Amino acid sequence: MRKYTLIVLVFAFLTACNKNDDTVDYTEKNNNDIIAYIDKNNLDAQKSGSGLYYIIDEPGSGAQPVTSSNVTVAYKGYFLDGKTFDQSGANGISFGLQQVIKGWTEGITYFKEGGKGKLLIPSHLGYGSKARQGIPAGSVLIFDIHLISVN
Repeated sequence: MRKYTLIVLVFAFLTACNKNDDTVDYTEKNNNDIIAYIDKNNLDAQKSGSGLYYIIDEPGSGAQPVTSSNVTVAYKGYFLDGKTFDQSGANGISFGLQQVIKGWTEGITYFKEGGKGKLLIPSHLGYGSKARQGIPAGSVLIFDIHLISVN
């Protein structure tokens, strides 16, 4: 009898410790955090149907990319607390919009060449509920964007 009790306890312990972070839904928390950030910083943001918030400071006047475009973008990425986690140089980087997080694939298409603004990306359009190098699970990501060109 003791042997079976021990097996049940070990099984219960292992399944309790094997909680998968993929099941954590940060959508409501991220949305509330983004709204608080917008209010605190007196920003005029639009919300898309996917939950992405974007701010267009300068719409630009050139070509407007689509989700399959290759673009060159200068950017700075940071968290709600202002801590920078990534940034490009002034000349930007080039990439296909199908090669980046969903928030960028959608968000960059709101700008035309020369456009500048911000993307406020909830985790379900970023890296989700898994931590990435330097980015905690469930993080809201903010990007200052300058769409240099549609290539």
